[in-house]
Amino acid sequence: METTKMNPNEHHEEEETRVVISDEEVEQLKQSLPKELSLGKIELIKYQGFWYPVETDLFKSSLMFQRHFIARDSDLIVASFPKTGTTWLKALLYSVVNRFKRPSNQSPFLIHHPHELVHRLENDIYGEAFEYPRPHHLSELPSPRLFHTHLPFTTLPETIKASGYRVLYIARNPLDTIVSFMLFALKPLKKILGEDFQPTIQDFFEELCAGRICHGPFFEHVVEYWKQSLEQPNKMLFLKYEDLKEDPTFQLKRVAEFVGMPFSCSEESEGVVEELVEMCSINNLKELEVNKTGVINKIYDKKSYFRKGEVGDWSHYITPTMAERMKKLMEEKLEGTGLSFQLLPH
Repeated sequence: METTKMNPNEHHEEEETRVVISDEEVEQLKQSLPKELSLGKIELIKYQGFWYPVETDLFKSSLMFQRHFIARDSDLIVASFPKTGTTWLKALLYSVVNRFKRPSNQSPFLIHHPHELVHRLENDIYGEAFEYPRPHHLSELPSPRLFHTHLPFTTLPETIKASGYRVLYIARNPLDTIVSFMLFALKPLKKILGEDFQPTIQDFFEELCAGRICHGPFFEHVVEYWKQSLEQPNKMLFLKYEDLKEDPTFQLKRVAEFVGMPFSCSEESEGVVEELVEMCSINNLKELEVNKTGVINKIYDKKSYFRKGEVGDWSHYITPTMAERMKKLMEEKLEGTGLSFQLLPH
């Protein structure tokens, strides 16, 4: 599948030259929506069943994305709950789609963080994380366009749901997710809320269990995409972080098949699959100079996106009592779905 310029007759051109939603409308909406405090200090609002922080532009930029984005049938979208393997999947998808463009010693990963190659729609493009691409640039991007979102399936733009879209969703067990969430979020949250903000892992755990967390409830987010993957397997690929860790080669082949760019017999015999797996591994990415300094979205250290990436690392932070509570909650929330999570390495 070659990367091509969009045929302007394929869809209407994006009507996003200057996407605007008035602050007044956003404030009125915020006032009308249910509110709760998370971690004792972070005010959240609930929109279409999921939580957004009040004191950021995320809600406004999510509305802009939801109302104005024009999908193409060729779009490839990574979707995820935060801290579930997003960076890894972005790197894998980008490497599959662009593997014919340049030799590995000229890989874009040598000069760009994965988040600078696969942009998050509601934050990066419709927010103000980067100068490029902005909404008015979307029509000029070549196909297939690669994007990412943390939004639940419910709130995705109707143009995506009505298109021939393909979404790759990555999920991770809730205990490793919440530990990773805490360790990632604590530093930027302290910058915003002050150094006296000292929530514990117990605090984060309680909020995840209550569903009171940005982009949560966690289980509802995951189950929505899981059900879509069962109903429309040609449009939705559901991946588990734990499966990627156990057999990255097999999972990368699944990704390539799903996006219509399967590996040829000669590529497999030449070790191309293993080469891409190694290039995108957390150990390789974290050692690249480009990922050791600088920030993403103006506040997140690039290096903070690469920690351990281990299955079961939660056991160093979560007590046995908390783990038992989570197991019971998992049974309750996932009952009848056919979905399960591996909490510890095999």
